[in-house]
Amino acid sequence: MVKIGNIELPDFPLLLAPMEDVSDPPFRALCKENGADVVYTEFISSEGLIRDAAKSVMKLDIYEKERPVGIQIFGANLDSMLRSVEIVEKTKPDIIDINFGCPVKKVVSKGAGAGILKDVDLMVSLTEAMVKHTNLPITVKTRLGWDHDSIRIVEVAERLQDVGCKAISIHGRTRAQMYKGSADWAPISEVKNNQRMHIPVFGNGDVDTPEKAMEMRDRYGLDGCMIGRAAIGYPWFFNEVKHYFKTGEYLEVPTIAQRTEMARRHLQMAIDWKGPILGVFETRRHYTNYFKGIPHFKEHRMKMVTSDDAKDVFAAFDEVEAKFGDTRIPQIG
Repeated sequence: MVKIGNIELPDFPLLLAPMEDVSDPPFRALCKENGADVVYTEFISSEGLIRDAAKSVMKLDIYEKERPVGIQIFGANLDSMLRSVEIVEKTKPDIIDINFGCPVKKVVSKGAGAGILKDVDLMVSLTEAMVKHTNLPITVKTRLGWDHDSIRIVEVAERLQDVGCKAISIHGRTRAQMYKGSADWAPISEVKNNQRMHIPVFGNGDVDTPEKAMEMRDRYGLDGCMIGRAAIGYPWFFNEVKHYFKTGEYLEVPTIAQRTEMARRHLQMAIDWKGPILGVFETRRHYTNYFKGIPHFKEHRMKMVTSDDAKDVFAAFDEVEAKFGDTRIPQIG
């Protein structure tokens, strides 16, 4: 059993990564249904929260069926971060996660996200202040370091633990790498193997097959796995990993009809939550994966991603289902 504070999780839990414009309530709900043990919100700007910016506040929406759920915030100003903690607490999440890993320029340029990797002392002092400011467990998501020459993740993780961080998720790339090249899990394993570490250490980056999740568990000895891009448009991935852990075999992949039904549910949930315009627009990024591997799919995809009317998108789903129905196309292996 793995514990984040007093939250009990199964052995080697699977966590849905916080992904901007992806990890919203509809998608989190579908991932939870399909085996995610912990889900995280999109990252939320502390400055946006204290200004009461509509988009930031909307991201605070969480639902009982998601629990345990973590709200992730980012920022580099102590006062703003502490005030945002007070705002976040009112929505009663199970976990507050600090983003010290986002590599995007507009975040980094403000010294937030992965930008704070240039100032480990600030990273530690911010974490300590937030731990003291709330009774909720504080966790951290970060990267190996700013660049290859500044990787100090073993020291950083230990210092974060020492000021009260309850778990750490580490993406196996530096900020300089962005999302290029391969994730390196060896330094994450060094964090876990540090005899002074006693909080959970979760790995993140490039887990897109059950075998890779198993490697992260068995070869690198990590406490759990945070899954991001592999789940986009494919929430079944969590259960596929769990089935593989139990049996050593792949779970039967969903039929095209089942994939279509999931996409249909996803779109309807998004419309119910965001309204017809944003709901249609912000679900588009999932369709390529929902229908991955379907031959001659471009014609259908163009209808799905260019129409602003939900009726047209649902009609495109119906066409795909009618055409391919019970066909199964493997996503893995």
